[in-house]
Order: sequence, then structure tokens, then C-alpha cells
Amino acid sequence: MITKKLFFIGVGPGDPELLTIKALKEIKSAEVIFWTDSLIPEKIINLAKEDAEKIKTSSLNLDQITSIMINRINEGKKVIRLHDGDPCLFGAIHEQIEILNKEKIETEVIPGISAFQVTASMHKTELTIPGVTQTIILSRAGGRTGMPEKESLRYLAKHKSSLCLYLSARHIKQVQKELLEYYPAETKVIVGYRVSWDDGWTKIIDLKDMENFSTKENLIRTTIYIISPAIGDHKKFSNLYDPSYSHLFRKNK
Repeated sequence: MITKKLFFIGVGPGDPELLTIKALKEIKSAEVIFWTDSLIPEKIINLAKEDAEKIKTSSLNLDQITSIMINRINEGKKVIRLHDGDPCLFGAIHEQIEILNKEKIETEVIPGISAFQVTASMHKTELTIPGVTQTIILSRAGGRTGMPEKESLRYLAKHKSSLCLYLSARHIKQVQKELLEYYPAETKVIVGYRVSWDDGWTKIIDLKDMENFSTKENLIRTTIYIISPAIGDHKKFSNLYDPSYSHLFRKNK
């Protein structure tokens, strides 16, 4: 009996060299590939076999996508679904998996690098500096999707930790206003646009300049903001490698 299965694969924010080995293996062996063409560069889809069927999903709704998926899987083909970044973060995979489960189709999720990781790495930034912040929050502005009250931006900002905002460029005026209620105006923000694409870029600005900068650059999508007291020069260091600090694998003599 042929196992019916679909792979959800995180392909990162754009750079093919950031694919996991497992993701690359599945892409190269797939017969049918569904990909979010508005968010994934063609250089990633070009890694697939030439004769693989490549189905763009930016103009399709959930029913259309899953209907074609089920059809191809029932034909005995190896089918994969590519998601930008990591599928478990704003990937909308839950509803797809629910439909596939009803059709007795197994699923597997292969994680991918997220934009916040690449954006921070481009500035050699550690987002968890001892004595500054040990917490990273991944969230978004409410927008049309809305947010649970306990996860409102004002509530999250109270922690003054490293805050990574996805899908928020269209609401930047309100975002800046709410963040300034808790973060100092000079708090550094890394702005990343189409991070790791050929035309992508990042920039460090002050929180007080978020709205003006975003408007000037016409940022409305594929943008991430990292707001953090950890960005910049700090003299606080971890105890982990301190000569006077002992632990299970290194005893202090």
C-alpha cells in the first residue's frame, strides 16, 4: 500500500544556502511542488527537477490549494508544500493539515530559518544579553487578523525585551506609538526588507524614527522589525566562559 503523505517545508527567508539539508533533499526529489511565489524567490524553486510540476499558490485560496494537493497525492505523486521562513511561524499550516487529515493523508513539517534570525545575524547581534534581556518575543501588529487582548502590542512592549514584529509594516504608525509608551525613543531597531533576497537589505534606526523611515522606504510588506535593548554596544557578558564560573563540564580550580 502506498503511503499518502505531504511535506510542509520551511525554505527560510530567501537565500538557498540557508536551506536545511533535509529540505533540499525533499525539494530535489519532489514530483509536485506548491510554493508561495509572492514570498519565495525562483532560485529556490529552480533547485527542483526540471520536470517537476510547480504550482504557484499566491492567487489560490485554501480549498483550491488543498483540492489540487489531494488530487496529486491520490495519483501517487510525491508532493511538497514550500513555505517562506519557518512553517510553524505565521505559516497557516494548521488549516491545511486539518483538511489533509480528513483525507487520511499524513503530513510532515520540516523547519526553516526565520527572518528574525537572519536579520539579527547580519548585524552580529545577540538578542539575549545577560543583564539586558533574556527573552525574545515573536509577534505582529493586529491588523485584519486581530490579536488576543493578552497579546496586544502594549502588553508585550511592557516587557522591554527583544521584540520581533512580522507583518506589521502597514500599521507602523500605530506600532511606533504603542512601543514608545514603554521603550526609550533611542532604542535601536533593525529593519529588514526581503532579508537574504538579492535585493534585500537591513538597517539600524532609532525607534522614534520607525514611522518616517518606513514611509520613506515605502515599506508595506516582506518587512521585519527587531526592537531590542540588546542592539548596540554593551559591556555585560555571560558567565558561561568566565574563568571563575564553574559548571558540570568545567570545574573552577
